[in-house]
Amino acid sequence: MPGRVLALLIVVEVSALLLLAADLFWGISPTGDRALWGTAAGIAAAAAAHTELSLRVERLRRRIAETRHVDTSSVWTFAAALALPPLLAVATVVAIYGHLFLRVFRPAGTPLYRQVYSTSTVVVAVYAVAAVRALFGSGTDYGSVPGVVALACSLTVYTVLNILLVVAAIRLSRPGSRFWAIVAGGESALELATLCLGGLVAAVILPLSWLLLILLLPLLVLLEQTTLIRVLEKQASTDTKTGLLNAAAWRERARELLETCLGRRTTAGVLILDLDHFKEVNDQHGHLAGDAVLEEMAGLLTAEMRDGDVVGRFGGEEFVAAVSTMKTDQGGGVAAVHELGERIRQRVEAMSVEVASPREPTVITELSVSVGAAVSPGAGMGVDALLAAADEALYAAKRAGRNRVRVRTTPVSSTPPPGADQ
Repeated sequence: MPGRVLALLIVVEVSALLLLAADLFWGISPTGDRALWGTAAGIAAAAAAHTELSLRVERLRRRIAETRHVDTSSVWTFAAALALPPLLAVATVVAIYGHLFLRVFRPAGTPLYRQVYSTSTVVVAVYAVAAVRALFGSGTDYGSVPGVVALACSLTVYTVLNILLVVAAIRLSRPGSRFWAIVAGGESALELATLCLGGLVAAVILPLSWLLLILLLPLLVLLEQTTLIRVLEKQASTDTKTGLLNAAAWRERARELLETCLGRRTTAGVLILDLDHFKEVNDQHGHLAGDAVLEEMAGLLTAEMRDGDVVGRFGGEEFVAAVSTMKTDQGGGVAAVHELGERIRQRVEAMSVEVASPREPTVITELSVSVGAAVSPGAGMGVDALLAAADEALYAAKRAGRNRVRVRTTPVSSTPPPGADQ
């Protein structure tokens, strides 16, 4: 393990132990109330039942997680942080994560040290929430305005602290990874939903009776199944290297965009973008460097697209985009598509890709892209017709010396007039 990762793990785990030791030594957390012990036991029992009911789904979600896995145990751990003294909340967290490791993470091949680190981050978050509760008053009524503010602050502190510590460990262990890519790849919406449910458990359900927690179990199982289906659908339509749409998914989405433009009587464009001499990148720097270039290219294309535009990867170094020009006349549509292609070409020409290396980083520059485009309705109405016309324009760009943009305004089946390729 890299030293920087090991250092982070040790700091977080020692911090969790020191907080726990201080709590035990100075008796910060009152734990003599039997009702609190009953609540802690009820939360742990509900969490265990939840894990057993969703065992197969949770194991599968854990295996296919792209960056960081978000489990729905936050419902129980955040509720414990809000409803229990820190010491009892920590005991509940340890029980929950211990059961999760035995039933989910160990069978999925997760090393023990990762689970210890995850548990430690939650323990630190529990004491952070305890500090917020102390600030607002430990007996906060969550039904009042100050109580709602305390609840919101607790949720924010718990979420930010936990995410920062987990993402920091991932980034340090994977040089070149990006913060927002890790956060977005970790089902952040699911994480927020489970934390909000945890807040409801602490504010509404537990004050009545922890036995009511059983009513949450079907909802959580359904939430996990829905999340799994969505993830599987996304993976089925996504190119694994770039995160863009694959060819089949792109065709379907592009067809919908063209139909929308036809209904609005506006022009649309299809662009095929081919990285020039990409084989030389793989030959000189290796396939990992080539993958880094493809990822950078995908990010560049995504940044240039407007909401509603569709970008995908057809394989190799070839990308494709379908865009709405928002123009009602053919000339305006051609100008808009050519401007977009030229802007992308210039950005690729200025692109610099840094590739991590055990010795020293490699920086790849002097990249270029050839762009072929076609504009509807002049070059065709359907996806296949526009792709064929854009492909012809791409060959025209390559024949002209590469690193060019060419736009076709007539179908492939007809002879283009002079100047049709721009």
